[in-house]
Amino acid sequence: MSETSYSVLGVFDTPDALMQAIPKVRASKLGTVEAYTPYAIHGIEEALGLRRSPLGGMVLVMGILGAITAFGFQYWISAIDYPIITGGKSAGSWEAFIPIMFEVTVLFATFTAGLGMLFLLNKLPFFGHPVLSSKSIKGITRDRYVVALEAESEAFDSAAAAQVLRAAGAIEVEVLPAPDRSPFLTSDYILRTLGGIFTACVVAGLAMYFATKWFPVLAPMKYIQDQPRLDAQKASSFFKDGHGMQQPVAGTVARGYLPTATGTQEEAASLVNPLPRTPEVFALGKKVFTNRCEVCHGALANGVGSLTAAYGAKPANLQAQQFLDYPDGKIYWAIVNGKNAMPSHAPYLSERERWAVVDYVRALQRAQNAKDEDLKVATR
Repeated sequence: MSETSYSVLGVFDTPDALMQAIPKVRASKLGTVEAYTPYAIHGIEEALGLRRSPLGGMVLVMGILGAITAFGFQYWISAIDYPIITGGKSAGSWEAFIPIMFEVTVLFATFTAGLGMLFLLNKLPFFGHPVLSSKSIKGITRDRYVVALEAESEAFDSAAAAQVLRAAGAIEVEVLPAPDRSPFLTSDYILRTLGGIFTACVVAGLAMYFATKWFPVLAPMKYIQDQPRLDAQKASSFFKDGHGMQQPVAGTVARGYLPTATGTQEEAASLVNPLPRTPEVFALGKKVFTNRCEVCHGALANGVGSLTAAYGAKPANLQAQQFLDYPDGKIYWAIVNGKNAMPSHAPYLSERERWAVVDYVRALQRAQNAKDEDLKVATR
């Protein structure tokens, strides 16, 4: 009996009875003492003499190893094997490595937690734990508490274990036979599994092949060349003019691309600013000027301090007498059409925003000229 027994279960009806019985059963030293309860009981780990789970430490070590591995690979690629300077940073700039380091850290830690729990701590692939097939399992999952004396060797005495459990106050005792631990990954099992996978693949492939042959016009089995489409450069009977590509409607302009009323900058000199010079207009002009114009005309005068000046460019000196004498229409035309290195802002600004910029530029010019006059008076 002792040679075929795996464990002896003692059933208790209260958690207090269970906690009082554990020290008595451990004192017998007949085997490994384990407890099975429907919910966690405070202090049961200390009573059983269980050490803290090593899973947390395993995950920590592997997570750190994952971070070091990711850093090492990225550093070798970026700084040693194929160094590239990006944005003026050093080739070994570690800040750019953080996203990949984080992902690899999580990868290592997750696999360690899952595989370590299943194979090292839960001892898979041993799927058939005897307690799961015992008569006491129904009570364990409801309202009963079990202490088990599990065999540590073939000399396990199940009769003595049962006597110890009864003496500790067990209301029921159950002897579990040793499970079948014969290996399941035999050559026959592997061959049958591979054969089943191969057969399933062949059947699925043949089924799809004949399905596309028998029903070639059913979605989603249509071929791309058989789907209806419209080639822009070919004729089409759908439109009245017979063309596949339609021309813009005559006499219209695409939204956001409204041109000026005049063709040249000289002709635009006759345009009149329709916006009154109010605080609201100046606020709108300042917003647009700051977002689009200040990068080049930051100082407004000769570009000193602007981004383009830092690169050796020469933006228009809007404080020069030439631009002080410019009609508003000419500045408006330059904003719409662009001039020299200045790009066109027509697609991005409404007509009101363009004229508001003109008003704001005029205000800046007047303010700067006032400062210049004060400077002249102070130095006389």
